[in-house]
Amino acid sequence: MTERRPPGTSFESWIDRQIREATERGEFDNLPGTGKPIPGQGQPDDELWWVKDFMRREGLPTETLLPTSLRLRKDVERLPETVARLHSEKAVLAAVAELNARIRSWLLAPSEPLVHLAPVDADEVLAQWRAARETRSPARALDDPTPRPRVRWWRRRR
Repeated sequence: MTERRPPGTSFESWIDRQIREATERGEFDNLPGTGKPIPGQGQPDDELWWVKDFMRREGLPTETLLPTSLRLRKDVERLPETVARLHSEKAVLAAVAELNARIRSWLLAPSEPLVHLAPVDADEVLAQWRAARETRSPARALDDPTPRPRVRWWRRRR
């Protein structure tokens, strides 16, 4: 704990004396960053530097700063790309249902900026997903849809 400033001494001389004594004791030797330039030195002043630094450090996308309505709009625009990676109709319907639930909750209490948003038609998204899947792998669509019998691990050696 630091000592109290003695009465009668000026604040500046008291601080200067503490810094001088700490330097003489070697408390400032081998500190991390010694001899390195100060980060951001020479760059223009930015009021939100700490937010940008936090987001970079934590690996967060800059989209997290957007208002809810704009984030939802981006999610609707990216929905075809999102569902293209999914492997089953059930997963596609679940993704659309989750997005529609977020849209409905925003519609109950909209906040600025007001953007035209409506729940996504799940049947339409599913039809687009099926069409994209068929164009991606036409050979798979022509294959026999019956599943192959499962071979147990102890029978594989025979």
